[in-house]
Amino acid sequence: MLPPMKLRPILDVADDLGLRDSAVPWGPNAAKVPLRSVGNVKPKGKLVLVSAVTPTKHGEGKSTVSVGLAMGLKKSGVNVLACLREPSLGPVFGIKGGGTGGGKAQVMPADRINLHFTGDLHAIASAHDLLAALVDNDLHFGAKSGLDPRRVTWPRVLDVNDRTLRKITTGLGGRLNGVPRETRFDITAASEVMAVLSMAKDRADLRERLGRIVVGLKADRSPVTAEDIGAADAMAVLLDDAIDPNLVQTAEGGPALLHGGPFANIAHGCSSVISTRLGLSLADVVVTEAGFGFDLGGEKFMHLKCRGAGLWPSAVVLVATVRALASHGEGDAGDIEAVKRGLAHLDAQLDNIAAFGVPAVVAVNVFPDDSEEALAAIEARATERGAPVARFTGFADGGAGSEDLAHKVMATIGDGPAPTPKYLYEESATLPEKVEAVATTLYGADGVDWSKDALRDLKILEKSGYAHLPPCIAKTQTSFTDDPKRPAIKGGFRITVTNVRVSAGAGFIVVLMGSMNTMPGLPREPAALKIRLDADGTIRGLMQGE
Repeated sequence: MLPPMKLRPILDVADDLGLRDSAVPWGPNAAKVPLRSVGNVKPKGKLVLVSAVTPTKHGEGKSTVSVGLAMGLKKSGVNVLACLREPSLGPVFGIKGGGTGGGKAQVMPADRINLHFTGDLHAIASAHDLLAALVDNDLHFGAKSGLDPRRVTWPRVLDVNDRTLRKITTGLGGRLNGVPRETRFDITAASEVMAVLSMAKDRADLRERLGRIVVGLKADRSPVTAEDIGAADAMAVLLDDAIDPNLVQTAEGGPALLHGGPFANIAHGCSSVISTRLGLSLADVVVTEAGFGFDLGGEKFMHLKCRGAGLWPSAVVLVATVRALASHGEGDAGDIEAVKRGLAHLDAQLDNIAAFGVPAVVAVNVFPDDSEEALAAIEARATERGAPVARFTGFADGGAGSEDLAHKVMATIGDGPAPTPKYLYEESATLPEKVEAVATTLYGADGVDWSKDALRDLKILEKSGYAHLPPCIAKTQTSFTDDPKRPAIKGGFRITVTNVRVSAGAGFIVVLMGSMNTMPGLPREPAALKIRLDADGTIRGLMQGE
């Protein structure tokens, strides 16, 4: 465990961005940036997306590289800001541990950020569950909205991994306890309210999007919305603080905005549009990230966040590790031949980035036991592909371990404008055409099959007028396929759409592939079992390796 780091007063960090008079301290080491106080936001900086190869279950250090890159750029004299997602308690107490980066490349104060932080996720859960309660209240008093109790789709949420809540029955115990029906819990990061907050441009847009949320269907299969239930205004009130971005700092005192936290395997995996646009108005370079591999989170960043918000990155940093490439080569990190076979996956992800017309820089996140031969093989392949490549040692060395990467990123983005946006499908394409374009181009699938349930869902979407929305694909993060155990190498498989759910407030359709759970379970040995509070108030065990 690293010794405690001395943090700068948060208003001094705000002063770096010209926000001293507008930032509202939220304790000594964090602040809210009220949208009402910053005026009309005009993005002017350059956006750098940090993505990754398809990861192993423990992740490849993408958040660590994101924070470290921001620190390395700051050391190089760049006016830089990191815009990242807020951690969810699910992974913190589940498999991965804390989500604030790692080692000397973290956002601080890591313990508070990984726990309750400024309460944004609690506000999102409260707004979501208020809507759920109002839905059941509507049913209890005769369904004035016309909602069919057999066709309610709005679940409840909880920010803890709990597999026993994936399918439940509510309303038992007699007439006074409501209408009995089957439902489910999702994790808060998978809530459409989280997606709405992350996609909204301002408070007015948030309120409008909340009203568009579909909670179920009438007997004639027409949609019932949060507006029909009368919930949207109260939900917006609960989110009034949460919509303002959170200002914290890196381990070396640089500014960072943390706001929004949707997962990328079951949601769209990007920090908020509000924080990104604000960051681009305050800094020359904004470093942001998208969840999991580029095929999953990166695609959603391009098609959903950037297309919807009028943004576009000047470069993509692709994080690669010996461990991940060896895994996709069907071996372990000590097997050089497996690493060499796994270079086909590096090729695939570089091709995926090129499909959007954006230049790539490869960051090789170095682990202590990586062999020189394996690291050199990755570097040689990246160079052969024409991608600048740098070793990253920010976990151990902080910003100094990212300076080479920082220089190569700045050389790549240059002085000119961002590349012209390029997408894989036209907005006018049908939903199956959009899904096919993503699956065949980015995953290398031979085609897409639709289950009977998915085809039924598609017909309902077409009838209710939502089928024009873009897809947000929910699938395993460890493979290009819908099989989490298959190495992520393109070709030789088809992929199956199992269900389709509309997220009208967020502005997309969640397309589930394979066996996807929107409520994760805990592993055999949860990270929660290693977390403790010392007598002096020190929290230990939140991060891997502590």
